[in-house]
Amino acid sequence: MTLSRRKFGVSLAALSLASQARADDSCMPVWVDPLKVDLEKMASDLTASLKPWNGPWRVFSPEQFGHKPGDAIATSAIQAAIDAAAQKGGGTVRLAQGDYISGTLDLRSHIRLEIVRGARLLGSLDLKDYPERVAKRPTVMDSNMGMNQSLIFAEGCENISICGKGQIDGRGTIANFPGPVTSGATPGRPFLIRVIDCKRIHIKEIHLKDSPCWMQNYLNCEDLLIEKIRVSNQANGNNDGCDIDGCRRVVVRECLMSSEDDGLCFKGASQRPMEQVLVENCALYSSCNALKFGTDSQGDFRQVLVRNVELGGPALDMNPLNMRRADSGISWEVVDGGTVENILVTKANIVRTKSPLFLRLGDRGRVRPEQSRPVPGNLRRIVFDQISGSDNGSRGSYFMGLPDKPIEDIVLRDINIAVGTTDLPMPDETKIPEMHSDYPDAGMIIDITPAKGLWTRHVRGLSLVRVKFTTSGTDARPMFKTTLDTLNVCVKEN
Repeated sequence: MTLSRRKFGVSLAALSLASQARADDSCMPVWVDPLKVDLEKMASDLTASLKPWNGPWRVFSPEQFGHKPGDAIATSAIQAAIDAAAQKGGGTVRLAQGDYISGTLDLRSHIRLEIVRGARLLGSLDLKDYPERVAKRPTVMDSNMGMNQSLIFAEGCENISICGKGQIDGRGTIANFPGPVTSGATPGRPFLIRVIDCKRIHIKEIHLKDSPCWMQNYLNCEDLLIEKIRVSNQANGNNDGCDIDGCRRVVVRECLMSSEDDGLCFKGASQRPMEQVLVENCALYSSCNALKFGTDSQGDFRQVLVRNVELGGPALDMNPLNMRRADSGISWEVVDGGTVENILVTKANIVRTKSPLFLRLGDRGRVRPEQSRPVPGNLRRIVFDQISGSDNGSRGSYFMGLPDKPIEDIVLRDINIAVGTTDLPMPDETKIPEMHSDYPDAGMIIDITPAKGLWTRHVRGLSLVRVKFTTSGTDARPMFKTTLDTLNVCVKEN
């Protein structure tokens, strides 16, 4: 059944049951299958072209430059090894003898930093050991967060790697690096890894632990391969797992991340396009948003395939700093201009979230101070396919655009997500504000949405094919609810 217009507040569940539609894909938009083919080809091309670090097989060590086990600080010896390797055209700098305490390290082109099994690179607890590294090209990242400190820094490099089966521990607990939880600047709390304007980056197998702030930030990079890493970032506020900003040709595969703040987060603060991204075979757990684009959305984000992933809140054995239930499993947010389009998430399991799915098109308009405020951007051609889930809360998934700028062309196919129930009274959706310029987050609606499964407002082109949100208790809300601004609704159910 296809509807061109809907009465305000009518339940889609009732319509789908009344239609007794045949369980087929006849109402799928014509753009969906070509998009899937294009993204699968992109994934194949990325897998073939993004290769491991490839450099000279000479090895350097801090011990060659005066470091002795037990030394209070190893920064100068490690940096000397990096610089010596770079002067000879590249090579591996290997940390292999226990613990190395260090402040900021500057990577160079053709350098692989390897921490072997049993060795640890430990962040210094003295902020004086983290001299500022101000980006040569200013971005919204600089004007908003003011972040110029990190343990490992690279800018304008190519063919670099951080690898090994050892550990990099930022020791970034609240006790060691106090500071407020904020959406703005985080002075005195370095990142663990910052990589800016680089090409051919390979991050492999390393265990990254306890950053004072974000764990890793890759900004305006090309050919970024992150594979088989483990991230444990539950020591402080703003503990993102991995932030990838305005990068092209990206693969994130076989990674396990647990983070206090966003898990795997894509951004547009670099004001560069993010294109050709493959995320596969990962487990991403967060006390905030497991998989996200935003909040910074100044650049375009397109051609993204996410497949074979588990997303949600931290498991019982992950020692979360805060709550075990994530705010959202997947959040695609556009609030600062920019266009997010041509995104497919397939074969995902969503667990322990308040809102499994969240889409937001808003009008915050954050850019650099000298730039003009942008008009609202675009959020369109988004596909959720073969999504399962369990142990999710009762708030409900929701998609919310703007009255004069709707979200467009959204497809949910083969969805079966278990959600919780509530005895709270049915919310009046007419009293839910538009929140044009608010900080975008599934927590914009604190308690519950008007539907226990999916609620939409200001969405044009919504296709639901074999979509079920199941509950084990009673709840007065309908399973689906949409509004007048949700046009061209297509529902197919078994």
